[in-house]
Amino acid sequence: MVSTIRSGKTGVHGACIFVLSLFLLFAGTVSDAMAQSLRGSRRSVNRQEAVAREHDFTRIRSTTQLKKFVNMGLLVRISGNHDYSVQGVSFPYARSAVRVFVERLARQYHSATGEKLVVTSLTRPLSRQPRNASRHSVHPTGMALDLRRSHNRSARKWLERTLLTLEGRGVIEATYERRPPHYHVAVYPRQYANYVEEKKRKRELSSVQATEVAEPIAPQTQPSYYTYRVRRGDSLWTIARRHLTTVNRLKQLNAITSARIYPGQRLMVPAR
Repeated sequence: MVSTIRSGKTGVHGACIFVLSLFLLFAGTVSDAMAQSLRGSRRSVNRQEAVAREHDFTRIRSTTQLKKFVNMGLLVRISGNHDYSVQGVSFPYARSAVRVFVERLARQYHSATGEKLVVTSLTRPLSRQPRNASRHSVHPTGMALDLRRSHNRSARKWLERTLLTLEGRGVIEATYERRPPHYHVAVYPRQYANYVEEKKRKRELSSVQATEVAEPIAPQTQPSYYTYRVRRGDSLWTIARRHLTTVNRLKQLNAITSARIYPGQRLMVPAR
């Protein structure tokens, strides 16, 4: 009997551990699914490198080469506006897709949080990479930027949620880095351009549909009356009978009080 009871306790204890393990595993899986994109990984780095190769982006080695890329129009200046600022950046240049990304994101961020977005890094030549930078970094290609992490909790949540959403669309790769606290973002130019174009088409379509609902096109209708030219021998009574109306209706349409009419006179008569 004792051994049976012990066995039962052991079974219950084991079942509890098993259920708890499943719960922790499930919770960990959910947590990872929500946060893995911002934690960074080797797979994330590999994707960034693959996109850089796909676009045939060169890793810029020196400031001289960077200036050459700027003169060739391969890199554009990113100087900030009402919605974002560029702080502590030695080379405020990047691929044109990065500028589009920053301006769109900053406009939405500023509107949602009341804060300006802060860009802390853009294109960095290999010769000017910080010591702790990965040798696989795509900053030297001009397709990456760093964003300062806000002290405002709600602003951080908004930005992280947005970055994760865009990453889920396959148009960027985002990683939260702690030293110093910032978000590293690699923008995939072709994929992001397609995404922006798709959003634009949807807005235009929604605008057209809204206009159609607000201002429906009036159906073509027949006129309710037409002009009749009085002939010799006509009277209001004969004209009314011929057009299935009344003398009073003809008087109302033509603003006349007398029944007298004359040949050549034009009268409005109801359409049949």
